[in-house]
Amino acid sequence: MADTLVKICGLQDVEVLKSMKRLPLDYIGFVFAPSRRRVTPVQAAELVAELSAWEAGKAPGAAGVFVNPGLEELRELLATVPLDVIQLHGSESAAFCREVKQAFPQVKVWKAISVAGTSQAGDSDGNDNVVSYAGSVDALLLDTYDPQGSGGSGRTFDWGQIPVFQAAAEAHGLPLFVAGGLHPDNVTELLEVYSPDGVDVSSGVESGGIKDLDKMTSFVERVKQS
Repeated sequence: MADTLVKICGLQDVEVLKSMKRLPLDYIGFVFAPSRRRVTPVQAAELVAELSAWEAGKAPGAAGVFVNPGLEELRELLATVPLDVIQLHGSESAAFCREVKQAFPQVKVWKAISVAGTSQAGDSDGNDNVVSYAGSVDALLLDTYDPQGSGGSGRTFDWGQIPVFQAAAEAHGLPLFVAGGLHPDNVTELLEVYSPDGVDVSSGVESGGIKDLDKMTSFVERVKQS
């Protein structure tokens, strides 16, 4: 079984990023949507430049988090910031995701699917959601429904809904990431019960709104040892 991929999202500070260089991470996320973790293209370019000096194996990929961007916005940003992943967290349609893939073939496209906090939607919705994006994206990410649409809620959803999405994603060859309220004390349970392809964490490895190296280290160790 392949190692579970780890993405730490919401990096803003170069010194914090430098402190993380010994962590075996797969992706680092930079938020371009309205958020307290939002970075400018210039800030992001400085942060991404630090990834080339990573000390723990292969340098992590750079993922940009967007909510309902336009193609021109993405084009302008990619001219400044060399992203590996465009992560779409809004109401972007499958048709728009295809447009993004065609416009930027060198960049992977991930689509976040919002999941209700409790199981209310019924099994078919999970399957239909995945099927609608099959062929239009490179990966899917489950996150807790956020009415503000700010690119992440920091709360968990009902994990009992994961298997429906997981089965559909696997049938279409799509990696499935899980986000939403993850932290060092609950990620092991998620991995043992559901074995997603990847996990995405932000606020769960912070103290006082700042990325905490001890929490990040603990999170990554628990994922990679599971």
